[in-house]
Amino acid sequence: MKVYVGIKEEAFEMLGKTEIEQIKKILRKNIDDNFIAGANLKIIKGGKEIFYYEDGFADKEAGISIKRDSIFRLYSMTKPITAAAVMILLQRGEIDLYEPVSKYIPGFEKQMVGAGDTLVPVDRDVTLKDLLFMTSGLVYGGNHRAGKDTEALFREIDDRLLGDTPMSTIEVINKLGRCALAFQPGTSWEYGTSADVLGAVVEVVSGKRLGEFFKEEIFQPLGMKDTGFWVPEEKGSRLAKTYINDNGGDLEVYTGNNLGIVNKMDRSPAFESGGAGLVSTIDDYSRFTTMLMNGGSLDGVQILLPHTVKYLTSGTLNAVQQKSFDNWVTLGGHSYGNLMRVMTDCSKAGDLGSSGEYGWDGWLGPYFCNCPEEELTFLFMIQKTDAGTTHLTRKLRNIILSSCCE
Repeated sequence: MKVYVGIKEEAFEMLGKTEIEQIKKILRKNIDDNFIAGANLKIIKGGKEIFYYEDGFADKEAGISIKRDSIFRLYSMTKPITAAAVMILLQRGEIDLYEPVSKYIPGFEKQMVGAGDTLVPVDRDVTLKDLLFMTSGLVYGGNHRAGKDTEALFREIDDRLLGDTPMSTIEVINKLGRCALAFQPGTSWEYGTSADVLGAVVEVVSGKRLGEFFKEEIFQPLGMKDTGFWVPEEKGSRLAKTYINDNGGDLEVYTGNNLGIVNKMDRSPAFESGGAGLVSTIDDYSRFTTMLMNGGSLDGVQILLPHTVKYLTSGTLNAVQQKSFDNWVTLGGHSYGNLMRVMTDCSKAGDLGSSGEYGWDGWLGPYFCNCPEEELTFLFMIQKTDAGTTHLTRKLRNIILSSCCE
């Protein structure tokens, strides 16, 4: 199989031949073992790409290899882009993070909290800040009342997804506001649909669809030509297939829709999910991460101001909220803020890290981290269900961070 490797001279100084061969070996083993079908990996140091590597398939059945321009479904790696959009509105003075969500989304008026078999009124309204820090009480699913309500809503979204009346972003979020919350706003932390609500808020404040706002304010200025909420027909052959483990230790193609996202990505969606809906390439997404590393600018274009970026990338939970976040065992040593993990104590982490590093991953395994102190960015793209941050991702991180961080 053809494999393209882009290794700059600086990479040999930092990674060394042994480390580079180990990266290739580990990635190849995970492909041979059918853990993944294929992947690409990109490392940026000091603002310059020093290493790129790809192996495996974007489409095993058709024999199509992963390439630099392969398009990946980001799922939750959409969230940091939504957070950046919120920061644009924040630095323009168009929103206040302590404003109630109900100011923009009527469905969030008079919300209720699940308390066992009963519902009780909220002690206070959910705020925009609650959404950014996942302390809103909004969830993705679960056995509690909030989880059941949310799952029912996503079933309704899916039922209408491919029909004549798909649910719009604003319709979805107004209905989400009527779902029970898992806890009183601000009193705990749980991963959920908060970013989708923020996407709707961006629509209301800007007067534009979320995809239009992203395109005008982030994607076009940064030259992210392959990033959006769907894949036009002329680019369809570049969309990587999604894979799932079968019952026999092999991979099979996954074609299901998830979280209101059409797996084929072949149409402009009515529901533009700020929490999960985008596709991108490794090079496109690296332009976004580099903009953050540069304090909000890239190639002379200013997207965010430096102080805004500092706020965006350093948010943490309070002590009470952190106790709930700490239940996420594989994120030891981290806190959470502005829709991203933030490394707060490297000694408590289960992988090698850098103080102040931040980033996020997605349901199908795309992953990034920015390490400002080391001027290092790690980007990894795969497409496998229920992946998130995998053992493979951590192993590759450990090789690279041990070599490229002081």
